[in-house]
Amino acid sequence: MNYRTSISSGRRAMLGGILALSLAACEPVTNTQSGDAADGPRINPNATVKVALLVPSGSGDANQENLANNLIRAAEMAIADHPNAKINMRVYATAGNPAQAATAAQTAISNGAKIIIGPLFAESANAVGKVAAAKNINVLSFSNNISVAGGNVFVLGNSPQNTANRIVGYASAKGYKSVAVVAPQNAAGTAAANAVKSAASRTGARFVGTYSYPFSPEGISGSAPAIAAKLGESGSTAVVLTADSASGLPLLAQRLPAGGLDIENIKVLGLARWDIPQSTLGAAGLRGGWFAIPDGAAISAFNGRFNNTYGTAPHPLAGIAYDGMKAFAELLNSKNAGAAQRSQLTRSQGFRGASGAFRLLNNGSTQRALSVAEASAGGLRVISSAPTKFGGSGS
Repeated sequence: MNYRTSISSGRRAMLGGILALSLAACEPVTNTQSGDAADGPRINPNATVKVALLVPSGSGDANQENLANNLIRAAEMAIADHPNAKINMRVYATAGNPAQAATAAQTAISNGAKIIIGPLFAESANAVGKVAAAKNINVLSFSNNISVAGGNVFVLGNSPQNTANRIVGYASAKGYKSVAVVAPQNAAGTAAANAVKSAASRTGARFVGTYSYPFSPEGISGSAPAIAAKLGESGSTAVVLTADSASGLPLLAQRLPAGGLDIENIKVLGLARWDIPQSTLGAAGLRGGWFAIPDGAAISAFNGRFNNTYGTAPHPLAGIAYDGMKAFAELLNSKNAGAAQRSQLTRSQGFRGASGAFRLLNNGSTQRALSVAEASAGGLRVISSAPTKFGGSGS
């Protein structure tokens, strides 16, 4: 199932006026139609280019249908922001199913798509990537699971690794050089702990170890005293809590100090958003702790533009579709014949997206600029603003 999305010149002009966004410069590339293996197809930037957008519609789930509609609208915004980019966006429904996603990708490529943006779920992204790789087509998926990243597949979502790099890097720069992690005993906890360990290595901090607990309220309450004691004996100067509010963070923040964790001398760091919901910030065990958040000004600007255009607030994930289309459209807008190639998509300066600066890395993950916030009983205070651009090369 697919349908074509076209943006008329009148609507493009209207959206362009509302959605004006400053663009980063990008290098022009000599026009050619030849393909480079393992890089992606070269295109004629003066002709209309077909782009496939894979969204999770078609399953009958109202929430997924709403999300799909928001992803489409956000992608349209990115196209409208780049009036010199001639893009014919065709939308394909995946129903959130890997097999259907793979079929959609095959159809899109047969229809002439030069790049695929989406799908949402990791298994679907992996399936699409395999189909697209055979035709030298790059995939900018909406997933944040870096286990499926690499080769021709990029994951646009903010990964635990990106957050860990920011928060551990900031803490290390402030003198917190011995880092431990507290995580649940499940796959998500293991992945998060590994991200913290990797971040410590990248930033020159000493990784003390992982202290885990059974993933349940009883598991947190029963394990907290022993974990607090071990942290006190470990010599760690900072501890990263990987849980979010929906997976026990408030209880963990209560039980660890009650069990003896000295938060006056061990800095508490967060791998998840502590401000969702806002009430979590009031937990005594998090007070004075640090966690990473996206660029608030960029998100507010995107949300406002989306609302002004469509009369409703965007889905929290809508901005990922904007970013995927933004990267391609910005390159195409500057007449870059390599706009669909990984060598151009991974340019070092990156792009300015819905939630701030981002860049696609050679390993298929996405580096996103994040702020660091400090928790207090009354809310949060940004203590290190997200950078507005990148310098140097990514990895």
